[in-house]
Amino acid sequence: MKRDFEAPGRSPVFAREGAAATSHPLATSAALEVLQAGGNAVDAAIAAVAVQCVVEPHMTGIGGDCFAIVMEPDGRLTGFNGSGAAPRAATPQRLAELGVKEITDTSPHAVTVPGAVRAWETLLKAHGTRDFRSLFRRAIQYASDGFPVAPRVARDWAEVVDKLRADEYSAARYLIDGEAPKAGAILKYPRVADTLSKIAEGGADAFYLGSIADDIVAALQSRGGLMTRDDLAACHTTAVSPVLRDYKGHTVAELPPNGQGIIALIMLGILERFDLEKLDPLGPERFHLEMEAARIAYAVRDNFVTDPGYMDVCHSRLIGEDYISRLASQVSAGKRMASIPASALAPQTDTVYLTVVDRDGLSVSFINSLFSDFGSGIVAPDSGVLLHCRGKSFRVEPGHANSIDGGKRPLHTIIPAMALKDGAPFLSFGVMGGHYQACGHAHLLTNIIDYGMDVQAAIDFPRMFFDIASHELQAENLVPAATIKGLETLGHRVVRAAGPIGGSQAIMIDRTRHLLTAGSDPRKDGHAAGY
Repeated sequence: MKRDFEAPGRSPVFAREGAAATSHPLATSAALEVLQAGGNAVDAAIAAVAVQCVVEPHMTGIGGDCFAIVMEPDGRLTGFNGSGAAPRAATPQRLAELGVKEITDTSPHAVTVPGAVRAWETLLKAHGTRDFRSLFRRAIQYASDGFPVAPRVARDWAEVVDKLRADEYSAARYLIDGEAPKAGAILKYPRVADTLSKIAEGGADAFYLGSIADDIVAALQSRGGLMTRDDLAACHTTAVSPVLRDYKGHTVAELPPNGQGIIALIMLGILERFDLEKLDPLGPERFHLEMEAARIAYAVRDNFVTDPGYMDVCHSRLIGEDYISRLASQVSAGKRMASIPASALAPQTDTVYLTVVDRDGLSVSFINSLFSDFGSGIVAPDSGVLLHCRGKSFRVEPGHANSIDGGKRPLHTIIPAMALKDGAPFLSFGVMGGHYQACGHAHLLTNIIDYGMDVQAAIDFPRMFFDIASHELQAENLVPAATIKGLETLGHRVVRAAGPIGGSQAIMIDRTRHLLTAGSDPRKDGHAAGY
């Protein structure tokens, strides 16, 4: 598909020496600065995400979790699971004793151990060439000297004012006279600057073992939380082998559970059974198949995917050809499934995303998240650490795949990804947007592989997702009315989405021509850049 230069939009970025794509312009600049100073892709990614933890505080922070995939120039892949576990005392029995019937996003029980800082350090030790002192320089500068609030950040901020007002420290740190800051407002976070400086000097241990840890534990325990110093001290990052599955001549790499990456692979496996490339990419038939595949795949997720130590079935079984064929047989090209029978699912025995590729061909696909906007809304007052709410994915009652338990990692929606072609690096990509992310991976890849879009066009292309509870389809504004009408004819209920769905970054790698093609989502403030 060719870009219409008389219509609003942006071109992909072409570069040869290095490229970065993030959801915030200051983060992209920080990454490019590191690359041009001789740092590699992992160094640049850490510098960028540290900036985002300051300038996009509603989306990410040092009190969140992190996942990453690193791809070597020869296509070798290493995954990193930087998600933290529930406190050891957080069992269903203990929560029942406390009268907790549901874990909401502002509950202290939604705060699992923040794994991001340990993951950053692990990534640097494995693949980086710089240290926190040099890589945090821009983040510390913005936190101490001030940064301007970007337009999309301001829009999102205004939608969660009530959540921030509900907590004394959140209101003091993140509201101005009780209101969200406007675009262009200059903000400073000196406590965050001090905390980043302590981590820069003392490494991850400064976060998990010292005064910062004491501040986090005190903040949670004062609200009835069960987190202890020992829980934080036990935080570790797990190196994992990515899960691979082919899609039409391309090998797609996702991380194994406790993330939902295999759900993207299940969706692609289902869609591969249909002649997607023959359909109008913006037509009702394409979106019908994508949404039906998503409904089935997410039902699999909700039934089986959790901390792998607690799963009843190996994740490899969920992407087996026979199982996916059985799932695909439930899809009719001409009619919406009224329901998804549980018997059809049983196998036989949400965030900032960024990507960087450097001059040597090292690639990193990197995602860091608080889950909900401003996470749990709980701020550790002295350190300024805003804590995530990933534990809200847990169920309180026992007997479910995602029942809470001490030391258990919850289901994660955040998923970095890579793709190879003929065994060589092809695409480093990811999609933000909570539950949408697995569906977004399938949507982006089919845009590129089935419809021949460049990375920017594939990112720009209109999106659709379903409401997790009602299965009502939510369509972005640029989805044509004729497509919505066609979907309704097939039995779907369709409404316009309340806002843009997710965000995305991607870098395509052409080793033969030594060419990088980068794109960044216009639904966010950021951009891609290269040199």
